[in-house]
Amino acid sequence: MTGRRHVVVVGAGPAGLAAADAALAAGAEVTLIDTAERPGGQYHRMLPEAYEATDPGALQHGYRSFDRRARRVLGHPRCTWWAESSVWALERRDAADPADMADMAGSTGDGPPLVHVLRGTPRRRHVLEPDALVLATGAHDRVLPFPGWDLPGVYTAGAAQALAKGERVAVGDRVVVAGTGPFLLPVATSLLEAGSRVLEVLEAGRPGAVAGGWLRRPWELGPQLGKSGELLAYAAALGRHRVPYRLGRAVVEARGDGRVEEIVTARVRADWSVVPGSESVVAVDAVCVGHGFTPRLELPVAAGCALRPVPAGPSADSPAGSPAGSPADVFVGVDDDQRTSRPGVYAAGEITGVAGAPASRAEGAVAGWIAAGGAPESRALATLRVNRDRGRAFAARLAAAHPIGRAWSGWLRPDTVICRCEETTYAAVCRSADDPTRTEPGVAKLATRAGLGPCQARMCGPTVAELRRSADAGAGPHHRPVAEPIRLGELARPPEPPQGSSDPSAHPDSPVEESTS
Repeated sequence: MTGRRHVVVVGAGPAGLAAADAALAAGAEVTLIDTAERPGGQYHRMLPEAYEATDPGALQHGYRSFDRRARRVLGHPRCTWWAESSVWALERRDAADPADMADMAGSTGDGPPLVHVLRGTPRRRHVLEPDALVLATGAHDRVLPFPGWDLPGVYTAGAAQALAKGERVAVGDRVVVAGTGPFLLPVATSLLEAGSRVLEVLEAGRPGAVAGGWLRRPWELGPQLGKSGELLAYAAALGRHRVPYRLGRAVVEARGDGRVEEIVTARVRADWSVVPGSESVVAVDAVCVGHGFTPRLELPVAAGCALRPVPAGPSADSPAGSPAGSPADVFVGVDDDQRTSRPGVYAAGEITGVAGAPASRAEGAVAGWIAAGGAPESRALATLRVNRDRGRAFAARLAAAHPIGRAWSGWLRPDTVICRCEETTYAAVCRSADDPTRTEPGVAKLATRAGLGPCQARMCGPTVAELRRSADAGAGPHHRPVAEPIRLGELARPPEPPQGSSDPSAHPDSPVEESTS
C-alpha cells in the first residue's frame, strides 16, 4: 500500500480528463477509464493520426489546450490509462457474493462501489476497489421519432458530427440539420468542413421562445462571452456557405425507397404542433436530427445516486409560461463539491446538467480535487466553483430557451416505429398506456418489447416514458444493473488482477491551478 488515495475516473471527455488532472495534482493515484481508443469524448473527438500529421486541431475548438492536458494526464507516472475499456457493473462493498448480479444494483456500503471493468482483446474482467469514484459518463443525442426516422440516411446529430470530426466522413451531399438547441450549429459547421452541402438548419423553437430564454436577464450572459464568440464563429461559417437558419420549423417525416430521399418539413407552433398547410418537401440524401441530450445515467443509478429534475442553479427559474420539463429530464444531484448522495461517489459533466465543455471541465476539476483529498479551501478551487456555477446558470438558460414542445407526438402515425431495436410502433405504446393491466413499467416493457433490444432503451426509453407519462420516467429508462453487454464466457471467468499499475514513488504535482485550462 502506498498510502495515496486511489481515484477511479470513468469517462475521458472534458469532465473526466479534468477530474483526472486535478486528482493527480492533489497527489492521488488515478485510473482513467474510457470506451474509446483515445481521450476527448464527443467534444474533443480526436482525429485519425494520418490527419493530425498534416492538420492538427482541425474541426476542434480548444484542441491544443485539450491536447496539452491529455498528454500531461496520460503521461503521468501515477495515472493508469485504460482505453477501450467498459465499466459493465458497480457492486456495493458489503455484497456477500460478488458473483450475485442482484447485489450489483447499488452502493449501500460505507465507501464507493467496486468497479467491474472489461478491457483488452480478448476482453478480460477486472475489479477495481477505489477510495473515490468520479463518474463523468457524458450524454448522448436524444431524437424524437417521426415517420421514416428509421430509414438509412437519417442520423443523429452527434453521430454525423462524430463521423465528420473523427473520420472526415461526409454523411451525404445534400443534408438538412434539424431539431433544437445550439448543438445544431457546430454539427452543421462540421458537415460543411467535411464536404457536405448543408441545405438548411431547422430549429423547432419559435423565435419568441428562443429569444425569451436566452435574453431574459441579459446581464447574466456577460461571463459567457467565450460561448458568444464560438456562436458567432459558427454563424459566420453558415453565412459563408449561405446556409439558411430557420426557426419554428421541424422535420416531421422522412421518405424514401430503401434509404432517405426526401423529407417533409413544417412550421410548428410553440407546443410543436404542426401548422396545417405549412408542409414543404425537400430532396436530401441525409438528414441529421437532434432534440437535445439524454445523460448517461446507468452507472450513477447503479451506484444509488439520487437524481433530480432539470438542472438547478442560480438562474434555474424558468420564464413564465415555458413548457414544463419532460418526464425524462433528470440528472445526477450533486453538492458544492460535486459529491453525489452516495459516499465516495462524485459526478461531473453532462450527467449533472448539459452546460457545455467549459462547465464540464470546471465540474471535473472540482470533483477530482475533492475526491483525491485536496484542500477544500484552495483559492483555485473557489475560482473553479464560480466557473461551475456560471455553467449551471447557462444550463438552466439553455433548458428554458430550447424546451421540447408537448405536442410533438402529433407528428406520429400509428405505424411509426418508436423502438427501432424491437420495431415497437406508436400504436403499441398507446395501447400499453391505455391498458390498466399494463401500468407497471416491467409489464409494459414485456407487452410492447420497447427497450428490450440491443440498446436497452438508451434511445427509446425517454421517449416511451414521455409518451406514457409514467411514474418510472426518472430512473426507470436508465436502470440497468448490467450497464454494458457482457458475454457469458467473460462472466464465467474469474476477474484478473489489474495490469500496469502506476509508480507510487512520484511526488505530488502543483496545486489544482493546473486543472483550470
